[in-house]
Amino acid sequence: MKVTLREVAKKAGLSVTTVSRALNGHDDVAEETKQAIRSVADSLGYTPNLNARRLKTEKADAIGLIIPQETLRFSDPFFSDLLSGIVEQSSQYGIELNITTPLSSDKVEETYLNYIRSRRVDGFILVRVQENDPRIALLQQHNFPFVAFGHTAESTFPYVDEDGSTGIKTAVSHLVMLGHTRIACITEPQHLAKSKARLQGFLDGLADHGLTADPNLIIEGNFRQRSGYACTQELLDNENPPTAIVTVNDLLALGAITAVRERGLVVGRDISITGFDDILLAEYADPPLTTLHQPAHQLGILLCQTLNQVINKEIENPQTILVPELIIRGSTGTAPKS
Repeated sequence: MKVTLREVAKKAGLSVTTVSRALNGHDDVAEETKQAIRSVADSLGYTPNLNARRLKTEKADAIGLIIPQETLRFSDPFFSDLLSGIVEQSSQYGIELNITTPLSSDKVEETYLNYIRSRRVDGFILVRVQENDPRIALLQQHNFPFVAFGHTAESTFPYVDEDGSTGIKTAVSHLVMLGHTRIACITEPQHLAKSKARLQGFLDGLADHGLTADPNLIIEGNFRQRSGYACTQELLDNENPPTAIVTVNDLLALGAITAVRERGLVVGRDISITGFDDILLAEYADPPLTTLHQPAHQLGILLCQTLNQVINKEIENPQTILVPELIIRGSTGTAPKS
């Protein structure tokens, strides 16, 4: 026999309204109370009647995540952790998460329009935010709820992000304190907001220490180890190669480590390497990777919570920025003397 909301309320010793609002993630219920109610609901085997709720609220009780084909793979450790946070939080809210990709790169806006017109979701989470992102303009034009993982300096829309510029500046300062003055950077594609911010952090970090960036030591890669490997080979072929390499994600850094070792050089002694993300593999690399930690799972939870607030009109333009923490490991060391 199906457990009702009233039975959960009776067991919890609370009103049906309070229990309902707690299970739907409303902010006017204390987090401690929400957790207690969820525990009671789980112990009774309660599952929400989604069809009834949809008819009553005129909502789809679903959110959408449309993944850009060319930039994301489920094998990406950071994205997998981010997605797990979104899934966990949407499950707690009792809403569905619809994940899809556009049929092609020129059908992105059409994919969003199909979802908007059919009302299959109540809002979207956007990833890989661009400097001038047509998805954001489209959703704003249709007044459709969304939250972005990423932002620009002029952003007025809801977003959750990390301060990539400050993070990279911290990594550069760490390397300069170790005596490095010839520092390279492997970036991601510069049409992405986070990539541009991280490169600016690299340039600002050098400038803060009176250093000038060498254009020959800045290479645009993509997101994968293979790209980090190829870019590092190019840097090492430079007439005056770097003594340190800043990469803007951990997979690029892992590729860089492989390239350096193949040259018979020792990472952390002959050349230092830093990453960004602190994926699980970073700690177990050889040597362990100095990197900037950002809590991917927690970011996923925050994205889902923020979108829920936007959908329920509990806050108009919530914006959250987390500052990444530098984790120092064996891949960085004192600059070689010659």
